[in-house]
Amino acid sequence: MSEFDSEIFSTPQEQREYEEFCEQQEREQTFSLDQPALVCRWRMAHRRVPLLNRHIRALSRRTVNGAPLARNMLSWAKQHVEWSLAEGEYDDPCGVLMMVVDVNGNAAMTVGAYEPLEDTSAAALASRASLARAERDETGVAPEVLCAVADGSLIVDAAPDEPLCGAMTLVEQLAETCGHNVVHAEGSLPAGTVLLVSDEHGVVPASDASASDADAAFVKLLTDGVAKLFA
Repeated sequence: MSEFDSEIFSTPQEQREYEEFCEQQEREQTFSLDQPALVCRWRMAHRRVPLLNRHIRALSRRTVNGAPLARNMLSWAKQHVEWSLAEGEYDDPCGVLMMVVDVNGNAAMTVGAYEPLEDTSAAALASRASLARAERDETGVAPEVLCAVADGSLIVDAAPDEPLCGAMTLVEQLAETCGHNVVHAEGSLPAGTVLLVSDEHGVVPASDASASDADAAFVKLLTDGVAKLFA
């Protein structure tokens, strides 16, 4: 950047600080990162990250060593994806973008192949969600959330004021737009069709769940609505 971009930055000084930060990040990516403190896995589609803006908003709610990520880090993450991802050559252009932030606040990105979940039983999905909640306790946001569909409502295993991952915000919006109730009930999911909402895997219904025709149609709406972004 050589000319001041007033649409993105408030002052020329702010832009210079951002450019210096980007240069520093590029230099540091030539070295090994320290112990990872945060790992984000975002599904791609044709060298794009369809939920990027939602992911960046969720990233702004995450913390490393108890502190939120700096604005420059968030700007670097967004611009790096938008500017660099489309130009790269990958074995799987519809793979997974992984962003790693280490304990010192340094970050790097890499792209890998997408691998679907092998076990999608309700128990396996609940186990993944439990690990994601542990990550939430450390960093502020769970990358995967367990939900249930019951009597036409989407029950989310999250606190009412809990920051949510990008995929979960989309699923909630989709459900509400289609006239379904969305209820946050951490730790008390009712009997119903269990599903996992994941930044990496989208909406994954439990393979061993049963549901009424109406609830099954609702689950399919959520699953297909997210999947079409990655087609």
